[in-house]
Amino acid sequence: MNSEANEQVLLVEKEAPIAWFKLNRGKVHNCLNRPLLRALIAACEQVAEDREIRVVALIGAGTKVFCAGADLTERKGMSQAEAIDYLNLIQETMRTIELLPQPVVAAINGSAFGGGTELALACDLRVMVEEASLRLTEVKLGIIPGAGGTQRLSRLIGKSQAKEMILTAAPLTAKRGHELGLIHKVVSTQHSGDGEFHQPLMEEVRRWATEICTAAPLSLRAAKQAIDSGFDRDLEAGLALETKCYLQLLNTKDRLEGLAAFAEKRQPVYHGE
Repeated sequence: MNSEANEQVLLVEKEAPIAWFKLNRGKVHNCLNRPLLRALIAACEQVAEDREIRVVALIGAGTKVFCAGADLTERKGMSQAEAIDYLNLIQETMRTIELLPQPVVAAINGSAFGGGTELALACDLRVMVEEASLRLTEVKLGIIPGAGGTQRLSRLIGKSQAKEMILTAAPLTAKRGHELGLIHKVVSTQHSGDGEFHQPLMEEVRRWATEICTAAPLSLRAAKQAIDSGFDRDLEAGLALETKCYLQLLNTKDRLEGLAAFAEKRQPVYHGE
């Protein structure tokens, strides 16, 4: 812990229109201590209203582990009250990431355990290196996933599959995750590249994010809001929410630009207005 005193536990790097959140605790498998959780919340607050940023990508340092979950060394010395405060903090962090108006891509550079898997689940899209796995190990430690794992996983892959993964604590491979629709893209790990972060993975995420960024930014935000907020409603309520989100776009400059570009057979230039 002391060796981290003068180090950044989270690197925030803007490559407009993309912002990278880089977990920078590679020596301890990017596990989630309180400073890192607070840094993630602050980073989300920083980019949420940044009109230059249209996609956020989250990656861990190294090429073996995306995030090992909670920092058990830190938690070992916590009182019960402090443990509850930590639980509230990690839940707030996941929800803050989930509620970012921009699409968030998890660049899963290695295996993820416990809270690390829950961190990936809080993102909108997931790109994963082929040799990695996801694993919710909490039942083996006398607890349950407490940062949204029981709720988000079942919504993403169905209750039956989520029960198998959580109750058996079995690892989920990138291939199987892709088959279930949890992982959107799988990246070869034959050449991880130089540097602290997995370069081929970053390149793939960058390509995909760049393609996403060709869409109107206000449309991306409205579509995400309509999907997330309408998912658990009945169809009529969901359709009403969709209409509300649609109507918010009618008088935007980007909508007019999209129509003009279509008529003129050119690429639109959107400004998020």
